[in-house]
Amino acid sequence: MPVVFGTAAAAMLYLGAGYAYGPVFLIVAVGCYSAVVAGHRRAAWTAVGMLWAGHVVVSHWLYRWLPPSGDAPAPWGQEIVIVTWVVAIMAVSELARLRREQWARERAERAQAARRRADEERLRIARELHDVLAHSISVINVQAGVGLALLDSDPEQARTALTIIKAAGKEALGEVRHVLDTLRTPDEAPRAPAPGLDRLSELVEQAASAGLTVEIEGEVPKLAPGTDLAAFRIVQEALTNVVRHSGSRHARVLIDDGRGDTGGDLPGDARAGTRVDPHASTQGGTQGVLRLRIDDDGPAAGVDAGGSGNGLAGMRERAAALGGTIEAGPRADGGFRVLAVLPFRAPPEETLQIKEDR
Repeated sequence: MPVVFGTAAAAMLYLGAGYAYGPVFLIVAVGCYSAVVAGHRRAAWTAVGMLWAGHVVVSHWLYRWLPPSGDAPAPWGQEIVIVTWVVAIMAVSELARLRREQWARERAERAQAARRRADEERLRIARELHDVLAHSISVINVQAGVGLALLDSDPEQARTALTIIKAAGKEALGEVRHVLDTLRTPDEAPRAPAPGLDRLSELVEQAASAGLTVEIEGEVPKLAPGTDLAAFRIVQEALTNVVRHSGSRHARVLIDDGRGDTGGDLPGDARAGTRVDPHASTQGGTQGVLRLRIDDDGPAAGVDAGGSGNGLAGMRERAAALGGTIEAGPRADGGFRVLAVLPFRAPPEETLQIKEDR
């Protein structure tokens, strides 16, 4: 602000001294432009208005007493020209200010979008690593306890536990390597197919090695890759939670694609109360959705019974990314239930995200 008022005052003194019009007004224009662009619009307009008013007073009244003597009043047409120049300069200044504000706003939006993408990427990496490692580490933890307990009394059983630990560790390393390869080269197709429900038998075997008997009911339908991966990870995390947080030794996985009898009925509210994208494809089922229910019949047990909630949060994020839902909580008759509802096909806008998750 001092600059624009200072240049306006200097121009007034210049006019009062009787000098001819010259580059001094260019300085005023630059000062006003800088003030407007910097956001001091009121100061710039005030200074310009005061300068023009002073010019009118000097040119049409004070000229009688100011040098040079005998000067005539300025024609009013000249005032119109001056006003036109003032308006043009201020208009250019306002346009520059608007463009600068737009540029700053776009830069802030780009920075916010970059932060949001970074946050989403961190969440995705955390979810992938949690899903990959939690199950295998739970198996390793259980079998390590078995091995230590039986090391002296039953060396053969302890050897079996160590063999299971080795297999689980090898699988975890392979999964982590797959995730890291995908993160390093996101634009390349994965070297190995992402896991899907066709690998449920592996989850059953791993759960059995941790002392959990898993019963699978229903046929595995053909799913889009993103839905297949999400369904597998949800079942994997649900079984991991049973191993880690429940005293149950039995779990049941029910698969319903809406095509026929699953061998066990889902509750009515699971069919009528789900919030699923209405535009989801109907491929593979009349409802166009896959329903997964994972039940256990045991109470929470152990020091880690409460859990951190990361697993459930990851399941909900996976389901939400596909337009589906996750409901989890205690059952009225005891135990815990996870109910997932996923569309057979992901919404079109989620295609890129699914590719990244793979």
